[in-house]
Amino acid sequence: MSHKLLRFALASVLAVAMAASAQASEKQVARGKYLVTLGGCIDCHTPGYFLGKPDFKHVLGGSDVGFELPMGTFYGPNLTPDKETGLGNWTAKQIVTAIQTGHTPQGRELAPIMPWRALSHLTRYDAYAIAAYLKSLPPYKNQVIGPFGPKQPSPGFVMRVVPPQAAAPAPASAPAPAPAPAK
Repeated sequence: MSHKLLRFALASVLAVAMAASAQASEKQVARGKYLVTLGGCIDCHTPGYFLGKPDFKHVLGGSDVGFELPMGTFYGPNLTPDKETGLGNWTAKQIVTAIQTGHTPQGRELAPIMPWRALSHLTRYDAYAIAAYLKSLPPYKNQVIGPFGPKQPSPGFVMRVVPPQAAAPAPASAPAPAPAPAK
């Protein structure tokens, strides 16, 4: 086999492998987008979503509405690959670990409102598909405020999550009207 023919064969095999890898990557990103959408991640991590005007130009760029829980107030962080304010310095493995164990690479536990316990049941492929999708987003520089402790005031808009035992009892319903007399 000539030198030129060997190079051509090697280049062809490489091109086919790269095309297959790109196609697999596109499928993985599409699967991740599907799971993120279905899982409601956009709701808690997209600016404006809870105010009725989601900013889809900055999808998953961090919420401007916090959740007030008994242990403090938490805002959905920026999940875009911005290196300063998002997940840009996280590896895919670190993202998957946070999704499935509830712990950041620094060891901090995620806010209790984050449904990592449910996400811990994702298949390995699906968890990495979510990470691939997050890594594919355009970086958006947005430093989300918080978290705030239970006695710290939050300067942002907050939704209060009230445990059932702390909620006020429902008002008693009015008595049913007496049946009409028979004629």
